[in-house]
Amino acid sequence: QVQLVESGGGLVQAGGSLRLSCAASGRTFSYYAMGWFRQAPGKERELAAWVSANGVDTYYTDSVKGRFTISRDNAKSTVYLQMNSLKFEDTAVYYCAADYAGLRPNGQYDYWGQGTQVTVSS
Repeated sequence: QVQLVESGGGLVQAGGSLRLSCAASGRTFSYYAMGWFRQAPGKERELAAWVSANGVDTYYTDSVKGRFTISRDNAKSTVYLQMNSLKFEDTAVYYCAADYAGLRPNGQYDYWGQGTQVTVSS
């Protein structure tokens, strides 16, 4: 089992920044690729960003490229999502998820956090 706990969400004005954190406990964190998903009201959940288990490879959905940065610290069992130049349309619940031995963003995610709300005011 892996437990994931997100933090760092909140209310921010458009153009502002937030950094989300996802702390993992349980099995060896460095075995898991990690994704940050988001779901806005009335919309389907989408993968916003992904990082490989060793932190070398990353993926971003087009709408966040150049604004969001995903990173991880395997020594701290934590993955981060730095979000800059936030837009109203970034408003969503953000979830981190873990994919055991995952090699690509569209893998099978085994564990999910409870989510953290990000609200961007226009």
